[in-house]
Amino acid sequence: MPQPIRIKDHERDARLVRKRVVVGAVAIVSLIGVLIARLYFLQVIQYDYHSTLSENNRVHVQPIPPSRGLIYDRNGVIIADNRPSFSLTMTRERSGKDWLQLLDVIVEVLALSPDDRRLFEKRMRQGRRPFEPVPILFELSEEQIALIAVNQFRLPGVEVIAQLVRHYPQGEHFAHSVGYVGRINEAELKKLDPINYSGTHHIGKTGIERFYEPELHGSVGYEEVETNARGRISRVLKRTDPQPGKDIHLSMDIGLQQAAEAALAGKRGAIVALDPANGDVLAMVSLPSFDPNLFVTGIGLSAYAELRDSIDRPLFNRVLRGLYPPGSTIKPAVAAAGLDAGVVTGDTRVFDPGYFQLPNYDHKYRNWNRTGDGWVNLEMAIMRSNDTYFYELAHRLGVDRLGLYLGRFGIGQKVSLDMFEESPGLMPSREWKRARYRQAWYPGETLILGIGQGYMQTTPLQLAQVAALIANKGKWNRPHLAKDIDGVAPQDLVRPPELQLPSPMADIQLRDPKSWQQVSNGMQQVMHGARGTARKVGESAVYRIAGKSGTAQVVAIKQGEKYDRSKVQERHRDHALFIAFAPADNPKIAVAVMIENGESGSGVAAPIVKKVMDAWLLGPDGQLKPEFRSPADVSGKPMSAQP
Repeated sequence: MPQPIRIKDHERDARLVRKRVVVGAVAIVSLIGVLIARLYFLQVIQYDYHSTLSENNRVHVQPIPPSRGLIYDRNGVIIADNRPSFSLTMTRERSGKDWLQLLDVIVEVLALSPDDRRLFEKRMRQGRRPFEPVPILFELSEEQIALIAVNQFRLPGVEVIAQLVRHYPQGEHFAHSVGYVGRINEAELKKLDPINYSGTHHIGKTGIERFYEPELHGSVGYEEVETNARGRISRVLKRTDPQPGKDIHLSMDIGLQQAAEAALAGKRGAIVALDPANGDVLAMVSLPSFDPNLFVTGIGLSAYAELRDSIDRPLFNRVLRGLYPPGSTIKPAVAAAGLDAGVVTGDTRVFDPGYFQLPNYDHKYRNWNRTGDGWVNLEMAIMRSNDTYFYELAHRLGVDRLGLYLGRFGIGQKVSLDMFEESPGLMPSREWKRARYRQAWYPGETLILGIGQGYMQTTPLQLAQVAALIANKGKWNRPHLAKDIDGVAPQDLVRPPELQLPSPMADIQLRDPKSWQQVSNGMQQVMHGARGTARKVGESAVYRIAGKSGTAQVVAIKQGEKYDRSKVQERHRDHALFIAFAPADNPKIAVAVMIENGESGSGVAAPIVKKVMDAWLLGPDGQLKPEFRSPADVSGKPMSAQP
């Protein structure tokens, strides 16, 4: 049956449409109200905040690292400078999400090795500041720069920048004194001023470069730059120039340094030359050495392993860190102690049968001359390096007074002004042995201290200072490498409390000032006396030298046995040492030489000392330079021939 046709209710449909229109209009008005409210909140209430964000996205403050101060020798010869270099940098925040993949692209473009890839990743993972470009590859070639430019579209956040990089034109000559700079590591980054070191990627690691880092670094500058959406700089809005680091003039002389290295060539050892009048370090050699340029932009693993694992230890600073028994070079200081303490005089004589025995003991402490020297006084004891005399002298002094006097000469403490790597060495005492070995001090240990053996450990710098103190009659001048920093003496620098220079040492005041001359006379007889241990070296000198040889045992020899070099491995043979100053009546240079396993202080070390002194004191005519002469000099006549 057909369904009835429904008649459309127009009135109801109209009411429904009107309802929907009203609801829609209300919804639209509400949404517009919300939008207007949001716009009001963002553009009116938070105007300052969002305008700052917008400006920061457009304007960036970039640090301008200062140029590092230069280092010169005393004559103005460049030792450390800065040279332009192109480096590849990467900013992680601008390189996209997968910056590790970007490193793979760099390696591919430049055809680098997997080791380079690992090194890049290590540098990128090191601590840094946001949006700071990190140098990952240094000293780019023109070909590498071109490859980066061609592939720039594949390398977001990667740029080639020009910067100044430290360079050491003298290579190995000053590696252990000037030191080198290297990349800032994470531990250093936490300690450094984050503002002043913004944009700086290198810091002094050793030597002068490290000690005077605050002066050499300078102060950072800034520039406000406008960037586009890709982070590229479109213009510079404002610039504050950095303050460059201060230049340093060293007290060292490159000519004397090279002469000292030539004299020591082929040997493992150290040379220190000082000016007794003011503490200037004239030369400082530790051989073998190394090229500090290798460390500036990052040394390769294989190259570093070769230096680190070398049996000759080229990275080891023998002048400051090498610890050696001083041997007989300490005897002049022991003699000065004995004279001042009153336990001996210049005329006190000791009989030497070739050995010394403590009362009620059978053990014989041998003199190097097994047949003995008979009756010897102080001057002869120094000239002959008579062990028996100094056994007796040390026994009379006792370990407490001996340690007190030698401490005043700098033994067992740091003596330098500006060499942070210096070791204090060791001046043993009763308390030290009790704490170290839980044992009492034995009388025989005092005896061997008197000849520079036993527990005593010294650095070549300390021995040079002993010679300088005797030459200067006890006046203390701390050895220093820097002569002036932008015209200011190191002692006058204004530095933070934690970086203050060491305080001055007290001068050694002997009760009778003539004692210094007595010690000096004995040292002169070493070089110029008829029985002096180094008379063969002194014979050819045109100036008078005061010196003292030393031979330090590396391995012990049993009681009654005699040293036989043929039975001892080369690296177990005795060390050769020598200290000296000259001219004896007007000292201008004090020198200490240490040769590892050199065996003979007089035969091996003394000739090297004379070569160093000749290079400093003599002019082209083979005579003393005019500024080093005194009225007592006899021009053209060997000083050994003078009375």
